[in-house]
Amino acid sequence: METLTSSIVECGAVSRALPGQPRSGDLHVVKQFPHGVLIAALDGIGHGEEAASAAAAAGAILATHAAEPVIKLIEQCHDRLRATRGVAMSVASFNGSEGLLTWLGVGNVQGVLLRRGLAGAVEESLLLRAGVVGVQLPSLQAAVLRVFRGDTLILATDGIQSDFARELARNHPPQKAAESILAHHGKTTDDALILVARYLGADS
Repeated sequence: METLTSSIVECGAVSRALPGQPRSGDLHVVKQFPHGVLIAALDGIGHGEEAASAAAAAGAILATHAAEPVIKLIEQCHDRLRATRGVAMSVASFNGSEGLLTWLGVGNVQGVLLRRGLAGAVEESLLLRAGVVGVQLPSLQAAVLRVFRGDTLILATDGIQSDFARELARNHPPQKAAESILAHHGKTTDDALILVARYLGADS
């Protein structure tokens, strides 16, 4: 896909379906709203059309209600997806006015925030809660972090090896980084998606 740039973030994302499947069950959402942007990665349970349909239904809710708090968004998705296989999902909402990131994950979609300009290559990891949105929802509690210009958020489904090279996301534009990570760390046994979002600073 093409690079997506808003006044708050620059994003790159790429995905591929499990070989032999017509559609990927992994989906990303990037949706700007006043003074903020919502970013999410969704992994429909299983593979193929049913997984893709579940992810698409959740993605439509997130895009339509992007300005809502992340807990409410996941609860809305859970209610809507009860008749589906369900999804794993991680959701991150950037507030450009206050320089804050609120994020929450249910299932196994990895989230990492790479800090720019800090000694020791500091990174923050998203705490994932066990469950499946649409099937079994755990107790939800979002984490709030302050973000600074140049910080980089990565969301990766379990089709990406968990030890993917962080330096690719730190040192390259988001779209190039996403493509490189998929090429070098994507599994051939699952759908795969990687989304890289670099924070550009306060909303103008």
